[in-house]
Amino acid sequence: MLELLSPAGSMEALKAAVQNGADAVYFGLGDFNARKNAKNLTEEDLPEAVRYCHIRGVKVYVTANTLVNDREMEFAAKFIELVNAAGVDAVIVQDLGMAALIRRIAPQLPIHGSTQMSIHNLDGARVCAAMGMERVVVSRELSADQLRYICKNSPIEIEVFVHGALCMCYSGQCYMSSVIGRRSGNRGLCAQPCRLEYGFDGKADGHPLSLKDNCLASYLNELDAMGVACIKIEGRMKRAEYVAITADVYSRAIASGTTPTNAELARMRAAFSRQGFTDGYYTGNKGPRMFGIREEGSEKDTQKLFAAARATYTRGERQRVPVKFLAAVRKDQPVTLAVQDNDGNRAIVQGPVPEIAKTRAITEQSLTTQLEKCGGTPYKCEEINTVIDQDLSLPLSALNALRRDALEALTEQRGTVKERPFNQYSEPFKPVNDKAEPEMTISVSTAEQITEELVSMSPGILYIPLHIAVNYPDKMRIIAANRRITPAVVLPRIINDSETEKIDRQLQVARAMGIEQALVGNLGHIGMARSRGFSVRGDFGLNLFNSEALEVMSGIGALSACVSFELSLSQIRDLSKPLDTEMIAYGRLPLMVTENCVFKNKNGSCSCSEKTELTDRTGAKFPLTKDGESCRTVILNSQVLYLGDKYDEYSKLGLWAIRLAFTDETPQQMMKVIRSYVNKELPKPGEYTRGLYFRGTL
Repeated sequence: MLELLSPAGSMEALKAAVQNGADAVYFGLGDFNARKNAKNLTEEDLPEAVRYCHIRGVKVYVTANTLVNDREMEFAAKFIELVNAAGVDAVIVQDLGMAALIRRIAPQLPIHGSTQMSIHNLDGARVCAAMGMERVVVSRELSADQLRYICKNSPIEIEVFVHGALCMCYSGQCYMSSVIGRRSGNRGLCAQPCRLEYGFDGKADGHPLSLKDNCLASYLNELDAMGVACIKIEGRMKRAEYVAITADVYSRAIASGTTPTNAELARMRAAFSRQGFTDGYYTGNKGPRMFGIREEGSEKDTQKLFAAARATYTRGERQRVPVKFLAAVRKDQPVTLAVQDNDGNRAIVQGPVPEIAKTRAITEQSLTTQLEKCGGTPYKCEEINTVIDQDLSLPLSALNALRRDALEALTEQRGTVKERPFNQYSEPFKPVNDKAEPEMTISVSTAEQITEELVSMSPGILYIPLHIAVNYPDKMRIIAANRRITPAVVLPRIINDSETEKIDRQLQVARAMGIEQALVGNLGHIGMARSRGFSVRGDFGLNLFNSEALEVMSGIGALSACVSFELSLSQIRDLSKPLDTEMIAYGRLPLMVTENCVFKNKNGSCSCSEKTELTDRTGAKFPLTKDGESCRTVILNSQVLYLGDKYDEYSKLGLWAIRLAFTDETPQQMMKVIRSYVNKELPKPGEYTRGLYFRGTL
């Protein structure tokens, strides 16, 4: 049966989830979670929260799904020690370095891969399994067929978001909030820029990036049949009443095997929605109908709805833990009562010696009647076995006391934390970063950008989109003529399982051309490239943020790694660099990659070849392009990153290379930029950004 996982942004929300049928809850703790602005729980709350849930048979997952820099690693280790000792059932992780750290210092603490890891294909799930994860939360953008394929073949459990907010961008690949306002979604402080107004043709007159909330409540039996292990409700920023309502509707649907009623769906819409719900990704019906904005409903109706929801977790206790009783009422012996749960916990208590009955003797029925009265506790009586000698009497008050004592003893057992090993943290060895002057690598986006003049500049690596390499062999011959250049194909950031066959064919063609290296930005693409004989370089989409993550890349044999452009220069300098390390030093940074085609939503047809820009409320224009040959949109920054005059700063970071990433530039503009970096020229005022390299993220 599906596990129902509900959000718990506070202790009140946690109780709301548990009392309304959730099988598990997830919450943040401290700074290492993707919802820092939620109430979250405190270190002091943690033992109480775990005990409350475990007594009631509910699992506890703590979110640690943010990127962690080197200076935070020691604090992260203390955080891991805390949750490990508290007995949480799993930690949800995004950062490759954090995952490696947990495996090293808390080897028995289960790890779940966060949706922030951007896992969207079977190979991604396999890599997570190889890293020691027991479950992965796959991308929200997957269709039913894609989910079915992954579930059928995955070596670990698959968790799916079924309800709540949808980000326009693939989770973990959105940099809009950080690049524009320093509030990083990968660091738990997303400012939700996708909910703001944008438009085309210079007007910000709509909401083309604001998706409706997801709702897959009608597909639960289908998800169960395909092998999904857990369904997840989004909403750690939502109020406890919302948690109560959604958990109640979904738990009832799972238990009954039926679709929620129209009235139940209406309750969830009233609790929170953005002009209704969507199932567009799951059904494959993408497009404008998936979009909506928040509209306030009737305050009177909402107050009534929320008051009823509050009553579900403030008045009484849901009886959800099945128990069995065994009672022995024997002559001249103390009454004995044993109670056992389905987890193997067993408590035995004794009461008074029964007396000879003067009027009414105790019977199996009268004993059963008293033991069944478990109201006000988390327990429900499932079975009673009795051994009763004849003509004995026992006060009802004594039976009630026995039942209470037995259940209290069982509760104590259920709430006891089982000890797990922990290895003290030690800072990893950091070799001296003694690299000489960093090389220059160049990435192109179009065939037109590959010119003889560009090749004559002899960049250390020339990164070429895979589809460009295989579709323009004449351009590859120009590159091959310069033996000082190493070409590397760039794989799209998103490749779902239905697209792997095409990508595999293209990789074979590229390999036959003599290209031996591939740049990959997702864990699920590494095996794909290697299976065709390519050496792998790690790209920015892997969100490599700390020395531990770079050690992971070194351990899997990557030739190089491009660090996250959300790091500051000082943070990059501090990184241990066990493999060649690169940073992006020029270009329009990719702010989003979206499954919904913004071009098609705008025009009603595929028009990716047209130059299109998204305009925000300030008049800033964000160019749009494609992710490879797919119908996915990449939203580029309105300003160009430029560090040509900052050689003294970036040359001392111990880097192997800096990358100039060209997107919409003409060949002439490209050559001008390259020469400006060679000559260390100042940029023209107002035409550039320094990104986050000097500002850092919050």
